[in-house]
Amino acid sequence: MKKTPFFANKAKNSIDESPLNKAFYPLIQRKPIKKKGKGLHMTAVTSENLDPTTNSQVSHEEMANCIRALVMDAVQKANSGHPGMPMGFADVATVLFTKFLNFDPNNPDWPNRDRFVLSVGHGSMLLYSLLYLTGYPDMTMDQIKDFRQLHSRTAGHPEFGEAPGIETTTGPLGQGIGNAVGMALAERAMNARFGDTVYNHYTYCVVGDGCLMEGISHEAVSMAGHLQLSKLIVLFDDNHITIDGPTDLSVSDDQCKRFEASGWHVQQVDGHNPEEIAAAIKAAQKSDKPSMIACRTIIGYGAPTKQGTSGVHGAPLGEEEIAAAREQLGWTAPPFEIPQDYLAVWRQSAQRGQEAFAAWQQELQNLPADKKQELDRLIQQKLPEGWKDKMQALIDQWVEEKPKLATRASSGKVLDVLTQAVPELVGGSADLTGSNNTKAKDAQAVKSDNLSGNYMYYGVREHGMAAAMNGVALYGGLIPFGGTFFVFTDYCRPAIRLSALMKQRVVYVMTHDSIGLGEDGPTHQPVEHLAAMRAMPNINIFRPADAVEVAECWMLAVEQKETPSMLCLTRQGVPALRTEKSSENKCAKGAYILKACEGVPKATLLATGSEVHLALEAQTKLAEDGIPVNVVSMPCWELFEQQDADYKNSVLGEKTLRVAIEAGLEFGWDRYLGQSGHFIGMESFGASAPANQLYEYFGITTDNIVKTVKDNL
Repeated sequence: MKKTPFFANKAKNSIDESPLNKAFYPLIQRKPIKKKGKGLHMTAVTSENLDPTTNSQVSHEEMANCIRALVMDAVQKANSGHPGMPMGFADVATVLFTKFLNFDPNNPDWPNRDRFVLSVGHGSMLLYSLLYLTGYPDMTMDQIKDFRQLHSRTAGHPEFGEAPGIETTTGPLGQGIGNAVGMALAERAMNARFGDTVYNHYTYCVVGDGCLMEGISHEAVSMAGHLQLSKLIVLFDDNHITIDGPTDLSVSDDQCKRFEASGWHVQQVDGHNPEEIAAAIKAAQKSDKPSMIACRTIIGYGAPTKQGTSGVHGAPLGEEEIAAAREQLGWTAPPFEIPQDYLAVWRQSAQRGQEAFAAWQQELQNLPADKKQELDRLIQQKLPEGWKDKMQALIDQWVEEKPKLATRASSGKVLDVLTQAVPELVGGSADLTGSNNTKAKDAQAVKSDNLSGNYMYYGVREHGMAAAMNGVALYGGLIPFGGTFFVFTDYCRPAIRLSALMKQRVVYVMTHDSIGLGEDGPTHQPVEHLAAMRAMPNINIFRPADAVEVAECWMLAVEQKETPSMLCLTRQGVPALRTEKSSENKCAKGAYILKACEGVPKATLLATGSEVHLALEAQTKLAEDGIPVNVVSMPCWELFEQQDADYKNSVLGEKTLRVAIEAGLEFGWDRYLGQSGHFIGMESFGASAPANQLYEYFGITTDNIVKTVKDNL
C-alpha cells in the first residue's frame, strides 16, 4: 500500500488539520525519494556528511530513528513518559551530537566540553537515548529498559548526579534555560582566568513552547541578551503543542521577535531538515550574540495517527501505534535493539570530542605551574590555603571592637575579606546591591564588554538570578552567591529547591528578614518564610545573631560542597553578643549555649537572629529575680539536627521550661519546645511602622519573655 508523507496524514488534529500548522506547511513539507524496507525514507544524508570520521552509508534518518525507537520502547515499557518531544526533536539532536557537540563519554567531566542542557526535561528519553547511543558507559541498555523505575539512572526527568552527561536537573519548565545562562556566564569567567586553550566552548540548550511561556525564560533571555553571551545557543523545539492542545489555545507570542528584541541572533529552520539545521548551528557559532534557532518540528514524528497532536505529548503510544510507527519509519529491529552498523556510527560521533579532549590535555601541560595548580584546586573544589586565618582575624577584630551592626552590614564586611581570600566567589544582587550589601569593595562588575568580573547586576530578576547561580555552580570552579530581600524567596523558590535537590554550593543572601525591616510593611515583611525554607530538605538556613555569627555562618556556607546555604540577615542593627575570643566556630553545631546561668537553670531561652539579644536581656532580668535561665543561640536548625542526642539535650535543657523567641511564625518550633514549651513571635502578617514599635505591638519584647517564664514555671 502506498505510504503518505508524515506531514500529510489525515488523522484528526494531525499536522495538516490544525490551522496553525497549515501556516507552517511550506516549512515542513518533505519530498520522499525512495522506500527502504517497509517504510518511507526521506532525503538520505550519509554519516559521511555528518561526521568525517566514517564513510558508512547509514543515513541521517536511520540515525535519528534510533532515538525514536528507543523512546517509543522505553516509554511503552514504563507505561509512563513523554514520547512526543524526543521523537519530534530527534533530527535536530542527531545533527547536534554527530556534527557539532564536543563531548567525551570516557571523560564526561572534562572542563572544556560543550554543555548540553535539556530544559524540556519531560523529554528525558531524548537525553538518555543520546547518552546510550554515543557510548556513555553508565547509560546501558538495561538503564533504558528501566526508564522511570526505582533506583534507575533514567528518572522521569533528568537528575544531575544520576549519570554522567546529565548536566543539570530539569523538569520544572524554564529552569534549564536559566541554568544555561549561568553556564555560559561561567564559561566566560573561567575563560578570562585561564585563557582560550583551557576554556572556550559552547553551551547548547533545548527549550520548548512551555519553557518559553514560563516567566523565568523572560528573565534568562533578557539577561543573556544584555550580556551578549555569544557562546550560548538555544535550540527551540517549535512544535506548537502543549498538554492542553495546540499552543494557539493559550499563546500567540512571536518568539523569534521576542528574542530579537532582547538582542539575540535568531534563525528559523525546518527541524526535520539536517542540512538546514547544520547550517543554522554553524551560523550561530559565528555570531557575536547569543543565538536562538527556532526548529519547526512535528511532535511525535513518525507516529502515524498521533504525531502533531497533544495525544503524543505525555502518554505511551500504545502497541498498535508503535507497530504502525515502526512500519512508517522502516524500523525492523526488535524492541530495545539498535542495529550494530547504526550503533557503530553513533559511537564514532564521540571521536571528535575525544580528539578535542586529547588536544586540551596537551595544552594543559603548557599552562604555567601556578595556573595549573589553581585550576586543579578549583576543579577539586578545594578552598585556598590560609583563608580561615583571614576570617579568624576579622572575627578577633570584632570581638575586640564589639560593633553594633545590622547583620546585612556585617555580611558586607565579611565579603570584603572573604572574596579576597576565596577568589572563586562570584556575587550579585537582584537590583538590591546597596540593601543586600553583596558587593565587596574590590568587586568588579560583569559587563557585556568585560565578562571577567566577579559581580553580577542581575536586575529585578530574582528567579533568573537563582537559576543562573545554579548554572554557575554546576559548571564548576566558581562559588556563586546572590542577594535579594528574604520575602522574595517566593520569587526564586523553584530554583532554590533545585539547588538543594542537585546538592549545589550556592549561597543565598536574604536580607530584611523580619518585621524588623519596619515601614515597608507586611508586603515586604517575611513571617512564614523561615518555616517555609526550613521545610526544604538539604539546605542550611542560617540566621546569625551578630557580626561574629555572621562571619562563622559565611565560613560554613562556603565549606558546604553538597548543600546550598541561605543567610537570613537583618535590616536593623543588633548589638555584639560574642565578646570573648575563641578559635571554635560555635555556629558549626547549629545551636549552642551562648550564655549559661549561675547554678541550675530553670528555663532555657531559645532564639535566633535579631531576637537573641532580647533573650540575653531577659536572662539578666530573670537573674535579678532569682530565676536562673540559659540562653541558646540557634543560628542553623539543620546543623543542630546533625548533632548527637546528648549534645542536643545538653543545649535544650532536658528538665527546663523552654521558651522560643523568633520574629516569625511558630511552625516547626514544636520539635524543640515539646508539649510544655512556649513561643513568642508572630501569629499573623506584619504591619507598617518603625521596627521598635512593631516589636512592641506584636509582643516580641524582653518584658514578655520575662512574663512568659514567670507565668509558666
